[in-house]
Amino acid sequence: MKKMKLLGPGFVGMTVVPLPAFAATAPVSEVSYILNTFSFLVMGILVMWMAAGFGMLESGLVRSRNVATICLKNIALFGIAGILFYLVGYNLMYDGVDGGFIGSFGIWAADDSAALAGNYATGYAAASDWFFQMVFCGAACSVVSGCVAERIKLWSFLAFCVILTGFIYPIQGAWGWGGGWLSQLGFVDFAGSTIVHSVGGWAALTGAIILGARKGKYGKDGRVNPIPGSNIPLATLGTFILWMGWYGFNGGSVLALGDAASAISMSNVMVNTNMAACGGMVAAMAMVQLLYKKVDVTMALNGALAGLVSITAGPDTPSLGAATLIGAVGGVLVVLAVPFFDRLRIDDVVGALSVHLVCGIWGTLAVPFTNAEASFVTQLIGVVATGAFVVVTTAAAWLLLKVTVGIRVSEEEEMLGCDVTEIGMEAYPDFQTRHVGGTGLGVTASARMSASSLATRPVKQS
Repeated sequence: MKKMKLLGPGFVGMTVVPLPAFAATAPVSEVSYILNTFSFLVMGILVMWMAAGFGMLESGLVRSRNVATICLKNIALFGIAGILFYLVGYNLMYDGVDGGFIGSFGIWAADDSAALAGNYATGYAAASDWFFQMVFCGAACSVVSGCVAERIKLWSFLAFCVILTGFIYPIQGAWGWGGGWLSQLGFVDFAGSTIVHSVGGWAALTGAIILGARKGKYGKDGRVNPIPGSNIPLATLGTFILWMGWYGFNGGSVLALGDAASAISMSNVMVNTNMAACGGMVAAMAMVQLLYKKVDVTMALNGALAGLVSITAGPDTPSLGAATLIGAVGGVLVVLAVPFFDRLRIDDVVGALSVHLVCGIWGTLAVPFTNAEASFVTQLIGVVATGAFVVVTTAAAWLLLKVTVGIRVSEEEEMLGCDVTEIGMEAYPDFQTRHVGGTGLGVTASARMSASSLATRPVKQS
């Protein structure tokens, strides 16, 4: 039987690319082929739904004068991810990696001729595989937008998305999921704690450092000035959407639904995913109550997300109790990481670094606790190698954009808000007065109208 050429989320790491479990003992039936294809498509839709979760979460955690812009960024980056993954990303990640570092350059095209002739050995339709892989690429990019929100130029951010989704994400993805050198070492990242989440986290970290903090976030005396978000119910809705989408993110990474064993595996993965989120949320609530004497809603939301990121590298092997504990550790880490980054004066608007970077690393290193086939040393090599590559390449991309077109809006534009100055549209146009950064300065309708002319005036490039 012909071996499958492609790998993806869920691949543990072997020199020879394996068939799914159902194909190891018997030819793939047409029914199994249909079920596997259906699983990829439905689970991919759930992962795509996470883009809405990121959009709503970030919209709730930024100030009202930047909500329309963050909505635009989230839908635009998903479109960019789809086009770039088609033009170059998929083949860079999966075509001809063969134990190396990179695939081939070329436009992806589906080949289902064998299945149409009655040979279902590939296991699923080619386009269903491409779709499932593409939405993961979009998720990695979504991590960045919230971290650098409220002060980055729209088109500079979208240009960075082109680089991240078209080149940086696929190249490092080839190492672990495309049959590259990390997979040969035995690196385990079931659904992407490192390959997706920490990659987005590292890219966000370099961007936040090079971009700088929002005006008024940090005082000269070292004081951190809280900047509340605009809509906690919206952020909560975004978290629920992400939680739901994560069942496709991790469950779909079983990569098969054509037999009973695959169905059982998918069920276990989904339940472990849920329990990790529960553990992360409860632990974060308890930790923030212990440290600050009050429960912060945003910490509870990020605690749930921290648990989800933490379990993503290995949701297939833990017991329910172990999955809950892995998520709980992530919940504690996110509460500790948020003030840590503030002490470093790294301004992360939505807590993306604490959730996706810190917990992505933790989740990857935690795999050997429940998976006897995983090595802590190999997991650490994967984390360090991926981090080093992404830090260097994304820093270069951010700096190139900074010295050419600029990446930061002017101070006046930041004060008035990116909605008016960058896109000329507000998310809440009926609001007649807003406050700027907690300073008490009201921005009236007439001020907003005059601000709309800023786009026609030259501004200093950052």
